[in-house]
Amino acid sequence: MSVAELGQTNSQNDTPFVEFWNDVLAPKFIRFKHVLVDGLTRHSDAIFPNLPVRHGDRVLDVGCGFGDTAIKLADIVGPDGSVVGIDCCDAFLDYARRDAAARGIKNASFERGDAEIALPSRDFDFVFARFGTMFFANPVAGLRNMRSALRPGGRMVHIVWRNRVDNPWLSMAKDVVLRFLPEPGDDALTCGPGPFSMSNEDTVRKMMEVAGYEDIRFERVDAPVLVGNDVRDAIEFQLAIGPAGEVFREAGEEANEKRGVIEAALADAISKQAKADGGIVMDSSSWVISARNPLN
Repeated sequence: MSVAELGQTNSQNDTPFVEFWNDVLAPKFIRFKHVLVDGLTRHSDAIFPNLPVRHGDRVLDVGCGFGDTAIKLADIVGPDGSVVGIDCCDAFLDYARRDAAARGIKNASFERGDAEIALPSRDFDFVFARFGTMFFANPVAGLRNMRSALRPGGRMVHIVWRNRVDNPWLSMAKDVVLRFLPEPGDDALTCGPGPFSMSNEDTVRKMMEVAGYEDIRFERVDAPVLVGNDVRDAIEFQLAIGPAGEVFREAGEEANEKRGVIEAALADAISKQAKADGGIVMDSSSWVISARNPLN
C-alpha cells in the first residue's frame, strides 16, 4: 500500500478511537500545544543524538502529531533522505505541514493514517513513534504494521511512559480529582488504553516478540516535563488532557458543579511543584524501546 492509498483508505474507515481523537481531543491538544511540544521534547531530545538514523535514510514517524519529531528527523537524514509523518488527526497534520513549509523543509511529508489498520509496507530504514503506541487499542496489530513498514533489517524506536508512580505529572492530578469525582465507567469515551498501557517491560517485550521484532531493548529516560506556564495554565491543562481530564470530562455536570473545589485542590498541589524558566515542571519517566525487523 502506498502512502497516498493509505490516506484515502483510512479517512473513510475511522475507528471510534480515531473519531474521538479528531472530534474531542484534537482541539484540547491544540490549545495546549505549548505544553505538549515543549514538555515532551525533553524525552526525544535525550535520545535523538543516538538514534540509528543515517544521512539518506527513509524514515516513517508514526503518530507524528504536530510534526516536530518528523522535522528533526528530516534534518538528520538530509536532502538525500526523506521522512513521512503519519497521524490520524487532520488538525495535527495541518500544523505539521505549515511548520515544515515555514522552515523550508523539503524532505518531509505528512499523511493521514491509522497504524492499527495499515501502514506503507517494507519501504523504510527506520520507524519512530513518540508517545503514540500506548494508545493502540490493538497494540500487537499496530506494532506489526510498524515492523511491516520496515525493510528487512530496518530498525524502530518508540517512546512510551513508564509506570504511574514515576510519572507524577500525569498521576498526581488524577489522584486529586478522584477525591471529588468517581472513576470513569466501563462505557467511558476514551482515546484508547491510556498512557501507562505499555509501562510493563515484560508485557511489552512479549507484544513486540509476537509482532515479529528481534533485538528488543529497553532504556529508561527520566526527565522533567513542562506542565504549564503557571499554576492556572497547569490546572487547565490537567482538566483537559490525560487521566485527570478523562475523569473530569466523564463526570459531566457533577464535575462542573465541583470545579471550584477541584481547582483549589489542584492549585495547592501544583503550586508545590518545581519552577523553571518558562513554567512549572514535574518529574516523568519513559521507556525508549528499540528493535529490529529480521533480515528474512
